[in-house]
Amino acid sequence: MSVLEAREASVWRDDRWILEAANVRVSPGELKAVVGPNGSGKSTLLRSLAGIWNVDGGDILLDEQKISTLARSHVAKRIAFVPQEQKIEFAFTVTEVVEMGRHPHRGRFAGQSAHDREAVARAMERCDISHLRARSVHTLSGGEHQRVLIARSLAVEPEFILLDEPTSNLDVEHTLEVMGLCRTLASEGQAVVLATHDLNAATRYATSIILVEGGKVMDYGKHEQVLSPENVERAFGVRAEVLTTSAGERVYVFHPLEKSSKSGE
Repeated sequence: MSVLEAREASVWRDDRWILEAANVRVSPGELKAVVGPNGSGKSTLLRSLAGIWNVDGGDILLDEQKISTLARSHVAKRIAFVPQEQKIEFAFTVTEVVEMGRHPHRGRFAGQSAHDREAVARAMERCDISHLRARSVHTLSGGEHQRVLIARSLAVEPEFILLDEPTSNLDVEHTLEVMGLCRTLASEGQAVVLATHDLNAATRYATSIILVEGGKVMDYGKHEQVLSPENVERAFGVRAEVLTTSAGERVYVFHPLEKSSKSGE
């Protein structure tokens, strides 16, 4: 079983540690949600796991091999990264965008193989965008656009998919669609890690939570443990009220802290 791991991983930028001694382990069949306030290190952790940013301390390991020692083409075939709010400048069709996911598997001037076409068709089907194949990406809704980007990552046929704020700026319906897709991918054996601000979505869909604050992994594990009212207050500076829905799911209602609590009086 393949494993992607951050082991005491640290990143130094602008004269400070923006990620410090992070330990994270990702395996197939998991949907891990990385949560934390703005600037807490969520995106840094994902970029480090993807091998896009080199760490300045510790290691990122892919099956116990340092990712920095592996060929970039090898890493690109195994780990797909979907950045936050990625804009596509040209009016490519949906099919053309998803086909870009096959680039790590093809030579610079090589044409598409039968397997390439099968991988693209399979990725579009899994993301329910086959009916959009001829549409320009500039005509898509936010939710459709996000599913196209996920399909492009699936076309790579990676073992690990890392998504940075995939539901940012999406409405409620499309947020549920994207989160549901991520959970389905994990249930089918994919390893999925996503960064999100939405604690209720993370609680509902993720198999485990990684709470990041101040560049450090503050806690990780099941949401009942990690997103305790005490941890939420410490990380986000709000009071969390935990309720239970008729379906037995936990949901959070957030309240501002009293001024005396914030000041420590």
